[in-house]
Amino acid sequence: MASDVTESKVVTPRKLKIAGFVGIGVAALIVVSGMVSRAAEESQLNQWTAAQAIPSVTVFQPSAGGSANTIVLPGRLEAFYRAPIYARVSGYLKAWYTDIGAKVKAGQILGVIETPDLDQQLEQGRASLATARAKASLAETTAARWQAMLKSDSVSQQAADEKNGNLAAEQATVNAEAANVERLQALASFKRIVAPFDGIVTSRDTDVGALIDAGGGRGPQLFTVSDIHRLRVYVSVPQDDASSIQPGMTAQLTVPGHADQVFTATVDSTSGAVNVESGTLLVELSLDDRSGVLMPGDFANVSIQLSAASNLVRVPASALIFRSAGLQVASVDSNDHVKLHTITVERDLGHWVEVASGITAKDRIIDSPPDALADGDVVQVAQAAPQPAGTEPATETKPAEAATVAPAAATNAAAAPNATAGGEREGG
Repeated sequence: MASDVTESKVVTPRKLKIAGFVGIGVAALIVVSGMVSRAAEESQLNQWTAAQAIPSVTVFQPSAGGSANTIVLPGRLEAFYRAPIYARVSGYLKAWYTDIGAKVKAGQILGVIETPDLDQQLEQGRASLATARAKASLAETTAARWQAMLKSDSVSQQAADEKNGNLAAEQATVNAEAANVERLQALASFKRIVAPFDGIVTSRDTDVGALIDAGGGRGPQLFTVSDIHRLRVYVSVPQDDASSIQPGMTAQLTVPGHADQVFTATVDSTSGAVNVESGTLLVELSLDDRSGVLMPGDFANVSIQLSAASNLVRVPASALIFRSAGLQVASVDSNDHVKLHTITVERDLGHWVEVASGITAKDRIIDSPPDALADGDVVQVAQAAPQPAGTEPATETKPAEAATVAPAAATNAAAAPNATAGGEREGG
């Protein structure tokens, strides 16, 4: 029995070789398996690293059309009609019948001028007219007699023609004197100072006994009559907004002293030219004021709502890129390549800007682009966020949307090194 046990425990060389080959095979299998696993994980790591090297961006489409803009400008109110009244004849003011603030009708007498010089000229003119008529009557009688004597050859043809010529001259003198009398009578009618239209007397710069000099509009005015049932409003609009002003537009007015009231005016016309000194366009508006609440000369704050321009697009200010090439935005094409656009900003609205040229509403614009972004770079669109037209809250929520992508990427980045480290340990 002992010899049998001893023989069974003896390991032959052949068995040792088989066991060695099996061990080497198992070890080789483990090494190959570890190498394959490590190569696969390294490939995955390279792919993940390459993917992480591509910037992740958030894009949106611009809102087509600009927003309505309201401009508030200072304006001044003036009477619809304003007539400074000057003396047409010289003399002394005999009397005035209306003072400032008086409501007058067209043709109503405001004052009377005493004109002794003009009165004497008129009397002289009438006397001269009477003399001319007498001479013309005598010349007519003489011409008739000479014409009768010519038939009997008592006088020559030359003498008869002279008498007829004298008659024509005297008749012309009568016409001239009559025209002079009519002129003086027309001037005499200006002794009465009358209102040219219905309105209110806004100034009186003369008094009884004052010397009146007919200056032809160059001397001091006697009265001023203004028609204030309607008022004109004059506003200087900056050149940037001048093209948006059109006749027929409405504006809202507020006037100090009437803070609880808002008045509506209508654009009647514009000057049609920009003032070279101020760079503004003069705009004339009118409003009805039959109640007499407002007064000429009042200051007013004029609010004009401008229509939205159809050629503008709106983008959030966070999409702007400030570089030496100028103000730019970045878009993503269908192949996820970056294209930089140089833009022209029409109006800055704070969180938003309205762009006049450089992009269209169909472009996919990158929000909060990375500083190192260059033309032609490949990017990964993390989230498309169409912007509702004209909604300010969308601008406020855009940074939050972009922020939701970043934590996810950070989580993936934190998980990947752990997986890599695990793979290396297994391969080891």
